Amino acid sequence: MMHHTQIAQRVFNTPLMVDPAKALAFLTGLGPRITGRKITVEGMAVAPADEASAPLPARASLFGDDLTNRQARNGGQPLAVVDGIAVIEIAGTLVHRGAWIGQSSGLTSYEGIAAQLQAALADPAIRGIALDIDSFGGEVAGAFDLADRIRAARTQKPIHAFVADHALSAAYALASQADRIILPRTGAVGSIGVVAMHSDMSGALDQKGIAVTLIHAGARKVDANPYQPLPEAVRARITGELEDLRQLFAETVADGRGNRLDTQRALSTEAAVFRGEAAVFAGLADEVADPVTAFRAFAAAPRGTSTPKGKSLMMTTAPEDHAQPLAAPATTPPEPATSSVVAPPQAEAEALSPEAIRAEAAEVAQVCAQAARLGVTIDAADAVARGVKPEALRAKVLADLAARGDAAGIIATAPAATRESPIVAAAKKSAAASR
Repeated sequence: MMHHTQIAQRVFNTPLMVDPAKALAFLTGLGPRITGRKITVEGMAVAPADEASAPLPARASLFGDDLTNRQARNGGQPLAVVDGIAVIEIAGTLVHRGAWIGQSSGLTSYEGIAAQLQAALADPAIRGIALDIDSFGGEVAGAFDLADRIRAARTQKPIHAFVADHALSAAYALASQADRIILPRTGAVGSIGVVAMHSDMSGALDQKGIAVTLIHAGARKVDANPYQPLPEAVRARITGELEDLRQLFAETVADGRGNRLDTQRALSTEAAVFRGEAAVFAGLADEVADPVTAFRAFAAAPRGTSTPKGKSLMMTTAPEDHAQPLAAPATTPPEPATSSVVAPPQAEAEALSPEAIRAEAAEVAQVCAQAARLGVTIDAADAVARGVKPEALRAKVLADLAARGDAAGIIATAPAATRESPIVAAAKKSAAASR
């Protein structure tokens, strides 16, 4: 395990892309050890137990490939390969500068993921890449650079993201760069936002009669220190920085998703989490399916091909049932689905060709059918007659769902680091049975 100081540095006063409920669970368990009455600082080095777990020393360098080289010296691939598909597991808490490949004490290293990605691209026997994702997110540092690398990699080999069961925050930033995102009915994606936590120990120190004096040079040198309450000016500055990062997050998602989810729509989710078909409806995912079955279909596809995508932002060609989004903000009560949607100017409607009008009407009807399966009733004929645009209708449905959504947080236990991914295990079993 890392020393408490290292844990605190990764948690407090630094932007995180992690589900708030998961952060709360973390603080509930480890908070007293980090911010309790007795605080000890023993140094910044990794504990000897972690050092001993690696057969050979390795460095998480931005410019070298030590992780992959170490794996090669040990005589093994840095990733699992099933039926010609490289399987890269992205699970647990995601961290920057981790000197390992795969999970270590519930953490997954961005550098380890990058090393596996590079190995998959370099191996001519590998036809495609599967991202096996179950993570609530992690650190901002390193996440966007890795997302860019995944997006670039898919120009060389098809990449599919299989969610089982969470791809939230930083994990979704990575998933969004795949050609296609598949999740199960209970799978959750999204949380396109950033959070930072500040620890105020001043009350506890006062109770113990301890006064801490910070002597510093530079007016902002001790901003957000844990020994005094957070000043409003510092809070405002940190909030502004987080908003800038949220903008970058949304732009990164849009770069990966293309016309399925643009920057503004990513921002408009307000870091909500969507499950199952609601995620497909919102454009955050492409298909609801059993991940193992979907993986087999991916592995069976010819080299260099990917599952066809739908034509609309819903990414589906037939009406499907959509699950409720798990959590989404709501500031005003929902109104009838079409009451606040403004019809386009008459001149714009007249400019559409008959074919375009029919196509738009068909899309409106499809949105209404899907909304009905989500429990939102819309008169499709009235919407068409009023010239309501499909995107406006879709946004209204999502707002209605968000207003009714369950605001409870997600609590889950990360799979044990030593347990093989269920997707990999099932795929291997299927491959062995077919031989």
